[in-house]
Order: sequence, then C-alpha cells, then structure tokens
Amino acid sequence: MNDDLSTHLQLHPFDDPAALAQALARSIADDLRAALDARGIASLALSGGNTPKAFMQALALQALDWPRVAVTLVDERWVPESSGRSNATLVRKNLLQGVAAGARFMPLYRDKPEPEDALAEIESDLAGLPLPFDALVLGMGNDGHTASFFPDGDRLADALDPGTTSKALPMRAPGAGEPRITLTLPPILAARHLYLHIEGAGKQRVLEEAVAGTGPGAGYPVRSVLQHATSPVRVFYCA
Repeated sequence: MNDDLSTHLQLHPFDDPAALAQALARSIADDLRAALDARGIASLALSGGNTPKAFMQALALQALDWPRVAVTLVDERWVPESSGRSNATLVRKNLLQGVAAGARFMPLYRDKPEPEDALAEIESDLAGLPLPFDALVLGMGNDGHTASFFPDGDRLADALDPGTTSKALPMRAPGAGEPRITLTLPPILAARHLYLHIEGAGKQRVLEEAVAGTGPGAGYPVRSVLQHATSPVRVFYCA
C-alpha cells in the first residue's frame, strides 16, 4: 500500500488565477521581507511556463528592497534568451520590471553547446547565492513533472537523490523538448519556504494522484518532492 502524503501539503485554494497570483505574490514578498530583516539579503528561485506570468507581474509591484534580492530559476531549457521558450526571458519580461529590475538575476543558461559544458560554472554561481533560498516556487506538468524532473529523464534518479552533492544537473527526457538544466532535490527541499503553484482541474487531479500514490501517481516525480519535504509544501491552486 502506498502512503498518502496529505500531511506534506498546506493547501491554499483560490477562486480564480487572478486572486491566486495576488495572494502568492504577497506571500512570497512577506518571505523576502522577513529574510531582509533577518539577514540583510534574500533569495528566490522561480519556475517557468505560462502559469506564473500573472504572479510574477504581481510580485514585481510589491514594495521590496529589490537590489538586496537575488533571483534565479528552478530549471531552464537549454536555449538562449532570444528564444521564446527561455525561462530567463519570462522572468525578465514579467518580474524584472520597474523597481524589481534592481534585483540581482542569475540565469541558468550559458552560451555553451550543451548544459554539461557549463555545469561547473553554474554550480559555482549557485554557490555564490545566499542559500538556502528564502522562497522557491515549483510548477507541475500534466505528466507529474516538477522542476525538470521528467518521467524517464536520463538523470532523474540522480536529480532526485536526497544525498546528492550536486546543486544542478542536466536533464534530457522524451517530454522535455530541449535539453534542460535543473536544480536537484536538496536545494529545493532546503528552501525556507517551498511553494507549488498549479492551475486547472487537470493538474489538481494529477496532484491528487501523486499525493495518494495510487496508479500512475506513484511514479510522478512531484511525489518524490512531497515525500522528502521536511515541512508542508504550500500549494497555491485554482481550477
């Protein structure tokens, strides 16, 4: 029998995406302000895709001392910022605007042919950020992937190893499109505040299957994140 992971989640339901975006932005901003008050610097890791655009736009309007905030990505497609599929471009267009443009942004992509060619540089740059992350926001796909932890990923077992010393790893998978670079499980779980942002009834069902661990849900990569989380993951969701 598979263990139910309901206690590993803290659910925050919303009536619509707009209300969710505003609430998530306020919650993240509160986390960053607390970090700034406590340590004088704050760090944030964000996911890409279409879902977080409104949230990023709302976060950009939050009153924060942005020059003291470091921002990076949870994962990235191995494409330059000139590509419409670049998560870095998504962040620049939707978050790093107005006063929020003062934040320190560290993209994961480097101008190298393959992610393996830049891995040492990326690891070094990540080590230079104020870790652990004060807030980290995950998304989730209909296949149960989160970050670039894709089903059948070539480095999935390595990336999901709670004992790995790697902060980032390349990932290739049938459902991933381009090669990817992704944070591994340990820096994700180490975040002081870990969020999962999902929208749509379909993704709610996927999450329910992952939490229950029944049927295909038992093998969804997002389940591994929930399973190893040391405190409840804050799930912000709407239909």
